[in-house]
Amino acid sequence: MANPFSLLSGTKKVDGKVVLITGAARGIGAGLAERLAARGAKVALVGLEAEEQQKVADRIGPNARAWEADVTSWDALEKATASVVEHFGGIDVVIANAGIATAGFVRSVDRAAFEKVIEVDLLGVWRTFRVTLPHVIERKGYLLAISSLAAITHAPGMANYAAAKAGVEAFSNSLRAEVAHLGVKVGVAHPTWIRTDLVESADAHPVFGKLRASMPGLLGKTYPLDVALDDLEAGILKRARTIHVPRWVGGLKLLRAFLPPIIEIGSRSRVPSADKAALADIEARGAFESAVTGYGGRAATTARVTGRTNQ
Repeated sequence: MANPFSLLSGTKKVDGKVVLITGAARGIGAGLAERLAARGAKVALVGLEAEEQQKVADRIGPNARAWEADVTSWDALEKATASVVEHFGGIDVVIANAGIATAGFVRSVDRAAFEKVIEVDLLGVWRTFRVTLPHVIERKGYLLAISSLAAITHAPGMANYAAAKAGVEAFSNSLRAEVAHLGVKVGVAHPTWIRTDLVESADAHPVFGKLRASMPGLLGKTYPLDVALDDLEAGILKRARTIHVPRWVGGLKLLRAFLPPIIEIGSRSRVPSADKAALADIEARGAFESAVTGYGGRAATTARVTGRTNQ
């Protein structure tokens, strides 16, 4: 059966195009790499988890290659980008997907882990786009930043993640207007909770997993990875300005002004006990261990603590 997305009007072929994806070791990044490579794209996988990225590249075959680089390091990104261009001849599409999250309230979360989320999730997008933009301009290509539902709904325990993802949306909207005359398209994607390592590790947290589980209705629902990949793949083929995963996320934007007080009211009965439990968890495990979630988050925060910047 033919892929329905190939029948969409206004799609652009990725056959023969070079697609650079950050955070491509697993989840959305790895899935998009595999799907776009199946359409004939040449995919450059860029991120910290070298062994996992290499496994993805090996599964894809000769049209994929992995580069180890920290998206918060100018030097690492510049070296990786130069190597991608040398290997593949240029860059047509950049997907800034690298992202991490922590678990914790502002008053008690580990400070370094909190700030690393903003460094990776927001400054990592800016640095990725800034370094690769000359090559994308040359080919009149497409930039896609992966934001989140968290840019629209600002839940307790996610202050850094929500701030970073809201910043990604604002950054992308400004950039879109700046590069339109150069023939470059800019998109921003807002996935809700998707079954990835980032979400599953957050759900496993002894305090904040329970807090997320109490989110009502669609706001707390977790969707299979393929749901996100379907919508993102379709959006990339159209070089869409916004991609909502699923579509109802876009509807929340119309209610954005009303969401903070609604979330505050819903949190009144849940946050006090979670705040107390968070302090107890920090006392038992330490602030760092209590905050860090997911393989990507541990790799990123470990890189900061040890001073390692991957080339």
